[in-house]
Amino acid sequence: MMRHFLQSLIVILGLANLGIAQQKIVVFQSDFGLKDGAVSAMKGVAMGVSQELKLFDLTHEIPAYNIWEAAYRLEQTVPYWPKGTVFVSVVDPGVGTSRKSVVLKTKAGHYIVTPDNGTLTLLAESEGIDEVREINEAVNRRKDSGKSYTFHGRDVYAYTAARLAAGVIKFEEVGEVLPKQVVTIPYQKANKQGSVLKGNISILDVQYGNVWTNIPATLFQELGVKMGELLTVRIYQNQKKKYEGKMPYVQTFGAVKEGQPLVYLNSLLQVSLALNMDNFAEKFKIASGNEWSIEVSK
Repeated sequence: MMRHFLQSLIVILGLANLGIAQQKIVVFQSDFGLKDGAVSAMKGVAMGVSQELKLFDLTHEIPAYNIWEAAYRLEQTVPYWPKGTVFVSVVDPGVGTSRKSVVLKTKAGHYIVTPDNGTLTLLAESEGIDEVREINEAVNRRKDSGKSYTFHGRDVYAYTAARLAAGVIKFEEVGEVLPKQVVTIPYQKANKQGSVLKGNISILDVQYGNVWTNIPATLFQELGVKMGELLTVRIYQNQKKKYEGKMPYVQTFGAVKEGQPLVYLNSLLQVSLALNMDNFAEKFKIASGNEWSIEVSK
């Protein structure tokens, strides 16, 4: 009995020493699309490290070079995965330049393998930074890939992520520790100024053209808005007003007539705008990103 107990304890301690990164889960995000073999090549590299890995996709439909949207999709998705999940995010218009290749460990225990180019802006804020390490490419780079300068997603990020997730390396073996800070993209953070809520248009619900902001329900409630009450909405791009209108706060799209605007709380419990059975963003030429901001008032 004691022998079995000691064996089990050794296994448990061994797993503890490996750290929570050894979940064998890797989740991929990129702006590559699925029209060619780039995504499959990254997964092939990962499977070459360990065939025990479980590989998943976050999305590969980030618009080309859109670092902001990559940052948003990470924040939208990462918290729902188990501690120790390793994410690979490759939206890298500066590939081959001096931007750093890093692995960020969040305070919640997730690992993000990515260029440090702004992709970590939102997740670093929402989950916090436990530690950042620069990838040592002398060790953590696919064999014989040193002459390739334009596909770090395959040669560095997928390879490093797979080694970390499979337990081939510990987090400490990724590379040198960096200061607990990352490159950030400036944007309008959600706040209340008197009777006006200010925020950023974080993303569009692309299938329907709904406009999603970063204003949380908790802040919205401070306005004391009643269901059905009219709100004034103003939207700006780089401080230039692009839209102004009045619309009711309602729970669901069908609460207004077809084609009419509304304010609602989306699935992430954030203030959002829509047209019932129509495309708000398309009709009013609204986009998303760090240069887009919004004001909501009674």
